[in-house]
Amino acid sequence: MIPIKLVTSLTPESGKVSLSAIPQQVAEHFLGPGNLNLSMLPPLSLYIHFPWCIKKCPYCDFNSHEVKTHFDENRYLAALRADLEAALPMVWGRKIYTIFIGGGTPSLMSAAGLDRLLSDVRTLLPIDGSAEITMEANPGTFETEKFKSYRASGVNRLSVGIQSFNSQHLHALGRIHNGDEAKKAVDIAQKYFDNFNLDLMFALPGQTLKEAQQDVDTAINLAPSHLSLYHLTLEPNTYFAKYPPTIPDDDLSAEMQDEIQLRMQQAGYVNYEVSAYAKPGRESRHNLNYWNFGDYLGIGAGAHSKLSFPHRIIRQVRYKQPQKYMEKSLLGAAVEESIDIPPNEIGFEFMLNSLRLSQGFAVNLFNERTGLLLNSLEKPLLIAEQRGLIERDHQAIRPTVLGRRFLNDLQQLFLEN
Repeated sequence: MIPIKLVTSLTPESGKVSLSAIPQQVAEHFLGPGNLNLSMLPPLSLYIHFPWCIKKCPYCDFNSHEVKTHFDENRYLAALRADLEAALPMVWGRKIYTIFIGGGTPSLMSAAGLDRLLSDVRTLLPIDGSAEITMEANPGTFETEKFKSYRASGVNRLSVGIQSFNSQHLHALGRIHNGDEAKKAVDIAQKYFDNFNLDLMFALPGQTLKEAQQDVDTAINLAPSHLSLYHLTLEPNTYFAKYPPTIPDDDLSAEMQDEIQLRMQQAGYVNYEVSAYAKPGRESRHNLNYWNFGDYLGIGAGAHSKLSFPHRIIRQVRYKQPQKYMEKSLLGAAVEESIDIPPNEIGFEFMLNSLRLSQGFAVNLFNERTGLLLNSLEKPLLIAEQRGLIERDHQAIRPTVLGRRFLNDLQQLFLEN
């Protein structure tokens, strides 16, 4: 394929790229013909996957692999750079507004390794001056000096996988830390980061309503800017799916969720997404880009990408196994699968994400992000409105309280469409 440089104009306030300057025949040569018509590209995020962890948790269905003896950090960092270099033609001229380093356990990376990674990213991509750069961390890997170095390298937001402050429940979840270590990890996070998230889970094996309340109260008292509160689910292809523990029934789980929502609201947190609570102005910008059907380039073992072009939207998946990924990436072929999203599925994918948000989405955002007309979804929208699952006007469409409680049913309407 001949190299083609896309001539774009950037609007800093919105992060949108105008495509009107690209000749149709050039766009189709490089980007392919399609049935969509996107006048603007959405904001672009970067996701970086780190696939190793000390121990695989029995509930985890993410692409994570236990470190048996060691992992080759230098080779993996070289593979990430090669992956990013190969992807540059797909995102030419576009600025990065958020970066998320997830896993696995990225905090297993050395301070020098993290510094090298972010230096490579800055060398290859234009990064917005106020970019949110988040890194996931496991309390069992917290070292004061290392996290001080992470902050100095540019990480400005931490996401700490606490899951619970109860040592008994942490043991049942297969975590490598206990309750005291969880609190110590938060102390270190507070020392170097004024913006950090805590992940908590509820409806844990043997958990009572009082214990769920205690976990949430402990988290609130530690004053994180953001809390993610997830219902434990027994995902396929996990140890818990094969050997399911006894977990709270639906009634008790619902009672826990109601109590959590009440406590979070009283503490001044806004439940802006199904499982996400934030102090005003501290919402996760990276995740908001996902939920608003923004674009993201994913690099690393098993990473996913969603990228928009004038007349098509594609998804990519990198090779999943770390050794295979490194081998392929260093040869310039990290992508295992790349497909165009069929136009008749794009509307569903947009709704699958945007209806997770309490405020829903602005009406004009649908056309802007999908290249489709909103009236193509009029039938399921009308059904959802009649069932009391959404409310809408000429400006916005948002899920009702009932729609948020029965979100799967609401999303299913658009899949059937």
